[in-house]
Amino acid sequence: MDTIVMGMNIGLWDALIPIFTCALGICLAAIVYQMISKAKAKTFEQDTQRQIAGAKREAENIIKSAQIDAAAETMKKKEQFAGEANRIRSGLHETEMRLSKREDVLERRSEQFQQRDKTLKQQEQEAKKRLSNISNTEKHLSVLMAKQKNQLLKITAMDIESAKDLLLKRLEDECEHEMSALIQRKLEETNETVTDKSREIISAAIQRYAAEQTCEVSVSTVDIPNDDMKGRVIGREGRNIRAFEKATGVDVIVDDTPGMIVVSGFDPVRREVARLSMERLIQDGRIHPSRIEELVAQTKKDVNLKLLQIGKDAALETHVKGLSNKVLSLIGALSFRTSYGQNVLRHSVEVAYLTQVMADELGLDGSIARRAGLLHDIGKAIDHEVEGSHPDIGANYLKRFNESPIVLNAVAGHHGDIPADNPYTPLVAAADAISASRPGARRETLERYIKRLEKLEEIAGSFKGVGTAYAIQAGREIRVIVDAEKVSDDAAMKIARDIAVKIENEMTYPGEIQVTLLREVRCIEYAK
Repeated sequence: MDTIVMGMNIGLWDALIPIFTCALGICLAAIVYQMISKAKAKTFEQDTQRQIAGAKREAENIIKSAQIDAAAETMKKKEQFAGEANRIRSGLHETEMRLSKREDVLERRSEQFQQRDKTLKQQEQEAKKRLSNISNTEKHLSVLMAKQKNQLLKITAMDIESAKDLLLKRLEDECEHEMSALIQRKLEETNETVTDKSREIISAAIQRYAAEQTCEVSVSTVDIPNDDMKGRVIGREGRNIRAFEKATGVDVIVDDTPGMIVVSGFDPVRREVARLSMERLIQDGRIHPSRIEELVAQTKKDVNLKLLQIGKDAALETHVKGLSNKVLSLIGALSFRTSYGQNVLRHSVEVAYLTQVMADELGLDGSIARRAGLLHDIGKAIDHEVEGSHPDIGANYLKRFNESPIVLNAVAGHHGDIPADNPYTPLVAAADAISASRPGARRETLERYIKRLEKLEEIAGSFKGVGTAYAIQAGREIRVIVDAEKVSDDAAMKIARDIAVKIENEMTYPGEIQVTLLREVRCIEYAK
């Protein structure tokens, strides 16, 4: 029994050992898992703390950076605000200055207005006094006129309108007769003393100066050896001709005309520079933009030296001293300028001599006359660059070089633009007309010539009583035929004078135009 029990205990023990072993393994596994979990938890906590510390440091850095940026931005804004404030202050200061100036101007204007107001009041009082005097005079005149009308009505037994017409007609006839007689008498007296002397002086001046009768012609053409040179002048895609036109300021015309290239420009000096430059380029053979600019610059220097030398030669020829180099260069530039085909420099030299001869005949200073005559057309050298008439341009230019008032008046007034204040100005005008109107000096286009003749005939035909008018002697004389029944001898003198005055006021011409008025009476009878 005991053995059975003991065997049963042993068997039970054997059965419980695996259970205990399993339980023990489970307990050990739980303990190990708990230990591992604690270790992982500890490691995670350490990592978390490290991340938190890093995040704190990064946050501190961001905060510091933000603080630095905010401080910098604050400083920048402060500087901008300070600059803006300074600009506003300066603007306010300028506004205050302008306002103060305006206040001063307004105060001065107020004073001027007050002064004008006083003047106007005084003028108003004077006007009232004059009006009262005029009214009294009118009353007195009306009384006298009434008396005269009554007397005329009593004498003539006419009505008022008839008497008025008769009176006005008589007054008009008497005034016209007296005016014509006065004009004729004064002209006769003047002609007796002036004509002989003026003819003597002008004839002596013309005889003592001899000049060429033909005018020079400036031709702006350049001869080329062959037509292949035209292509080289034009260049690839026209670059050479564009560079040449830009450097010289003229237009180059390359057409089908064989053996030549045309240079066109309003400024004669530029045209001469372009012509010489083109000739040198063709002779040199190296035609490209850089060479063109170099050669044109050198040609300009040579032409400027040439102009100065020509001006010096002209001054030496006319014995004019004390001119600056700039004025001498302009005088030289006149050698390339023409007026109706007449070379302006030779014209100026001719005017200088003629003015001197006439001044010597009148007992004036010949050196001043020569100087005024040489410089009278100097404005034509720069009239392509400056607006205005050449007398004004020349006078304004010579003012810079302290020319005498006599010379300035002669330059500005040789065409009658301003009144003459010295005897040299009319002498220069007369010499200018003599030089321009002598045969062969100038040429005129057919269209301008015809228009001038038509204008002469139109002016003469605009007067009452003129039947026909003919321009003859190439426009140097206008012959007018009047109706003898409508125009008396005395009225004919007045019409001739009025035609001459109107021609002077409305036309521009060299020399003088003679007005010849014819009044003839034809008596026709028939014998049957």
